[in-house]
Amino acid sequence: MAPPLTVPSLTAGADFVLRPWEMSDLPLVREASADDYIPLITTIPSPYSEEAAQEYVRRQWERAATGAGYPFAVVRSRDRRPVGSIGLWLRDAAEGRATLGYWMAAPDRRQGVAGAALRTVATWALHELGIPRLQLLVEPWNTASLRTAESAGFRPEGLLRAWQRVGDERRDMLMYSLLNDDRPTDGRAVTIR
Repeated sequence: MAPPLTVPSLTAGADFVLRPWEMSDLPLVREASADDYIPLITTIPSPYSEEAAQEYVRRQWERAATGAGYPFAVVRSRDRRPVGSIGLWLRDAAEGRATLGYWMAAPDRRQGVAGAALRTVATWALHELGIPRLQLLVEPWNTASLRTAESAGFRPEGLLRAWQRVGDERRDMLMYSLLNDDRPTDGRAVTIR
């Protein structure tokens, strides 16, 4: 078993903080459990129950405690309202890569929240943790998530056919990656804030 991890608090731009999950985040779990898509791609319980939601939060704590990765709640600074989740998963860390996943509650989408969170975790993972390669998977139809990945400097690598089970079916995924020394097509260094 990997050593336990401490999930830090990270500032994601002027308006958001990434921090460890807390039991006070149950309203976010409730909101996400009512979403048509989030429960299909995560372990968010659906239908919602208080007990299942508490278990979800405990699983986030366990992931850090077992060294599986860093689960963050994305929290709006001005009112401390949790609006989403992002995780850095270390299953392939011995091979020099880690996987990211993220979701935002419906009312907080299309506001740049996911992009700010992704840039923050990517910068931290590449520069502070020294992980050589970050990757994430997105369904080809999910244009908002594709834009989020690209806005954070991730590059598309290719289509993985029938890669992942989503709900009751196997679905294609697009692989995106970001390396510490990636450069945009115009030759500038990638700036991740």
